[in-house]
Amino acid sequence: MPERNRNIQIAVLGQDRRQTAAAQALRAAGCRVGGAEAVPAADFILLPVPLPWDAAWAALLQKAKPGALLLGGRAPAEAAGLGRRWVNCYAREALAVRNAVPTAEGCLSILLARRTRTLWGAPVLVAGYGRVGQAVAVRLTALGAKVTAAARSPAQRALAEALGAAVVPLTELAAAAAGFDTVVNTIPAPVLTAPVLAALRPGSLIVDLASAPGGTDFAAAAALEHTALLAPGLPARCAPDSAGEYLAETVLEIIREGEAAG
Repeated sequence: MPERNRNIQIAVLGQDRRQTAAAQALRAAGCRVGGAEAVPAADFILLPVPLPWDAAWAALLQKAKPGALLLGGRAPAEAAGLGRRWVNCYAREALAVRNAVPTAEGCLSILLARRTRTLWGAPVLVAGYGRVGQAVAVRLTALGAKVTAAARSPAQRALAEALGAAVVPLTELAAAAAGFDTVVNTIPAPVLTAPVLAALRPGSLIVDLASAPGGTDFAAAAALEHTALLAPGLPARCAPDSAGEYLAETVLEIIREGEAAG
């Protein structure tokens, strides 16, 4: 693998630990890795997430050669004027699955730090049973929590049930919320509405893992004196070295796909 990648030039931009770990992993795979100085010659440019887009970023990326591929999160609207190809790495299934693990572990760390009782034996409501919801629910079940998964899809509910959780249709979330004081949301849509929040036990803890603005009515949660935390981007915060390695593997997969297509 290192020999195969030795002619590939990658500019890794951003100084957080995830980007540093990604650069190290790409270098170990044989790629030639640089920073901002490498942009003009780079075949691939790995951008930080979130990207604080401004005139300086636009000027830097204008230096990229015409065939360079920009890799990052969702492209800002202003990037259309660059005339460069852009790939949203975080929309790729493999990276989403990998990132579900540090997201779930980060969620557990928040729950353990914020709760005053053990998770063992605790009723926990998980809204959504996609990649992240499943990873969270499985780990909570392993710790002895009594997990109820709320999901729209019958297939997701069947899977949750097979893996040890109780289930409820998402449409019945408000009726099911009574008796819970701990909720994890993974759905990037308004699901933890005022009626749902009002049904929870007083002083409940809500951890919202969905992308901003999340799926929680935070104003209603505050009015009800619940503790509601928006916690997106946990992989880079809780396990940046692992997140960087996952990101590097995604970049290498994109490179291999391009070679196969060529």
